[in-house]
Amino acid sequence: MEKNQEPVLLRMEGIVKEFPGVKALDGVNLTVRAGTVHALMGENGAGKSTLMKCLFGVYKKDAGKIFLNGEEVNFKNSKEALENGVAMVHQELNQALKRNVMDNMWLGRFPMVAKGLPFTSEKKMYDATMAVFDELGIQVNPKTIMSTMPVSQRQMVEIAKAVSYNSKIIVFDEPTSSLTENEVEHLFKIINMLRSRGCGIIYISHKMEEILRISDDITIMRDGQWIATKSAKELTMDEIIRLMVGRELTNRYPHKDNVVGEELLRVEGLSGMYSHLRDVSFTARKGEILGIAGLDASGRTELLENIFGVATRKSGKIFLGGKQVLNRSATESIKNGFALLTEERRANGIFGILNIRENTVISSLKSYLQGLLLSDKKMSDATEWSIDAMHIKTPSQYTQIRSLSGGNQQKVILGRWLKTNPTVLLLDEPTRGIDVGAKYEIYQLILNLAKEGKTVIMVSSEMPELLGVCDRILVMSGGRLAGEVDAKNTSQEEIMTLAAKYA
Repeated sequence: MEKNQEPVLLRMEGIVKEFPGVKALDGVNLTVRAGTVHALMGENGAGKSTLMKCLFGVYKKDAGKIFLNGEEVNFKNSKEALENGVAMVHQELNQALKRNVMDNMWLGRFPMVAKGLPFTSEKKMYDATMAVFDELGIQVNPKTIMSTMPVSQRQMVEIAKAVSYNSKIIVFDEPTSSLTENEVEHLFKIINMLRSRGCGIIYISHKMEEILRISDDITIMRDGQWIATKSAKELTMDEIIRLMVGRELTNRYPHKDNVVGEELLRVEGLSGMYSHLRDVSFTARKGEILGIAGLDASGRTELLENIFGVATRKSGKIFLGGKQVLNRSATESIKNGFALLTEERRANGIFGILNIRENTVISSLKSYLQGLLLSDKKMSDATEWSIDAMHIKTPSQYTQIRSLSGGNQQKVILGRWLKTNPTVLLLDEPTRGIDVGAKYEIYQLILNLAKEGKTVIMVSSEMPELLGVCDRILVMSGGRLAGEVDAKNTSQEEIMTLAAKYA
């Protein structure tokens, strides 16, 4: 099908958005055609999510025009956007975790028992939810409490909610960042179904293989500006990277020159009290980057949480440098030289209402004492070091962390843990939702830590990442350790075979 054959659904012209000290969007244009997937790409902080929030009514644009089906629109809030056929699946899930699935699906639009009666109908809600799930092939009980489900299932519920509005435009912001390969395939089926209906899909992702596979058109942004819009067929991965970062990026992973030394960490028979983690034993060495692979709900995250003491252990022992450590809480673990970067930034990583400096120093406050008081200068210097070392894009260290892009938030959290000077760094999806340039910087930081003799244990859903960064890879399946492979001499097929062993 020739480009421009399909009618234009959405046109954004000259969009400008400024925040104190930074111009987030500078005259950005975007055109989305009916029945197409339009990818939006750029480094963290390029303005992708900000542009979509201007469309969705979360932010009020400072200049520019938005046309939907040829008519100018200016949504005042997300409710107005949804009512006019524009839905958005946000990168950071914002759900009522203590409520069940169907409550989350119909929040703000509960079906009533009868017209004029102020009572919601549980049956209507259940039936409507099942109808959407059946159409999309989602196998989730509508009565399940959200907090009891893995992130990937919660993500699929959010996608179903967006589809339930019968929207003309649906924005997917990093939709696969917490999905397994099978779930990604399922999502693509849903997207193709929506495309065949004539919907316009805006797809934001840093995963270029996905972009080239699913997209019709690609718009690339850099530093808040429009750089290019091209047909996906015209672009290669190298060309996308060059347009995104403004330079050639010859290697996706840094050269590995860390030296693996003697055993530093030993875990024996670790089992979780309230999880399906069972009898996991392994060792990790000084200067080693140890990867952990596995499917969703395989026990990868639970393993890190049990080591760090934020999940209750049923049994098992942890030894550091030959000495047993108990790690009964996060505070005790930090004292013992452990650090944990969590999978979900928004839920348990950042302190959203605090600024970058407060988020950076909060785990190591004692080191900034001057007498009985905290030293502003020491905290300021530490934060500036973190901003420089992590290449964090921010107007100042006093900017609220929640106003930063997801990738820059991740860098702040990583900087926070580096300031605790950990011996063992536990990283759960450290590059989730981060662009290719920033990923390389984080890989280099991980490698530098290994070269200093520290042990890094890294969970990732991206197997090329594990193969490119790690020395060894442990494979989890069904809460158990299914096997161990040498990163240099294994394949994605071998890892997937092990991952399915107890699933």
